[in-house]
Amino acid sequence: MRSQNPYALRTTHYHPMTLLHADHIAYSFGETPVFSDVTMTLNEGAFVALVGPSGVGKSTLLRLLMGTLQPTAGRVTMHGTPPHETAEPIGVVFQRDNLMPWRTAYDNVRLPLQLKGENGRVANQRVMEMLELVGLAGYERHYPAQLSGGMAQRVAIARALVHQPALLLLDEPFGALDALTRERMGQELLRIWQAMPVTVFMVTHSISEAVLLADEVLVMGTRVTRPNGPATLTHHLPIALPRPRQLEMQFSDRFLEYVRHIRSALS
Repeated sequence: MRSQNPYALRTTHYHPMTLLHADHIAYSFGETPVFSDVTMTLNEGAFVALVGPSGVGKSTLLRLLMGTLQPTAGRVTMHGTPPHETAEPIGVVFQRDNLMPWRTAYDNVRLPLQLKGENGRVANQRVMEMLELVGLAGYERHYPAQLSGGMAQRVAIARALVHQPALLLLDEPFGALDALTRERMGQELLRIWQAMPVTVFMVTHSISEAVLLADEVLVMGTRVTRPNGPATLTHHLPIALPRPRQLEMQFSDRFLEYVRHIRSALS
């Protein structure tokens, strides 16, 4: 059964537009190169996951896409404009929810709208819609200390989406959660993505999570010919599994073949 989200699957009737493009970018910390020659494209409405060993530069790449870091070579553009100069909003969720403990769930989600000077009835309605979307209707007056880890991450996701971003960047958003909560949050993320078409770029250490969630999995590592050199994107693997995705898919031969292929690419 296909998702009702028109962006969730690419078909012969849908020609995706490029949202973000990284063209042969490189980044160095001082004299130490982190990665080089990274080229990638995010199409509108796509869900792309990035996997790679710890310390390889995944989070650094995400910050370049976000515009908080600038490449030392190459160029990142979002609809033709560098991310730090674009007027298009970008939502970000990190491994820790980074909620303000003195603000309620409602007030945490409202923060991006406040920063834009939007405080009226429309803003209030938008916040309530986002809390309902992430399954937290009725919890708007709860403080972070009164929420479980999974619920706090839902608030963080609602906050990242409340200003209707063109791009949602996720940096190990479920890494601090226990295994069962992580699985549930993965399914929740897919539900939210299908209900609200937004381009998603997600960094994860979990190969299974990447295959289950994404349209495409990127593998970051060092080149075989230069094992001591800077990292790059070594593989771009489209995931041709039907949507909607269910946890039971993880036991299928096709799913396991994708996992083996990515694990082999990482090794």
